[in-house]
Amino acid sequence: MQNEILTVFRILAFAVFVVALYAGYYMFKNYEKLFGVDPNMPSEGSNSRSYSQMQVFVIWAHVVIASGVFALMLE
Repeated sequence: MQNEILTVFRILAFAVFVVALYAGYYMFKNYEKLFGVDPNMPSEGSNSRSYSQMQVFVIWAHVVIASGVFALMLE
């Protein structure tokens, strides 16, 4: 019984890991569209854009690392 539950968690952790990798691929592929200059926000400077980019990529990296470690720990 316990092994069946761990299998579900392994599959879930692997799925989250794959989705997070795809999200990173999507972010890098559409970098300019997502993080480029917005003409509707004249008060937005390069520093605020850089800070927003850093926040998004740090959160993405944490999700990738945490889901990868969780999937490996269940092996």
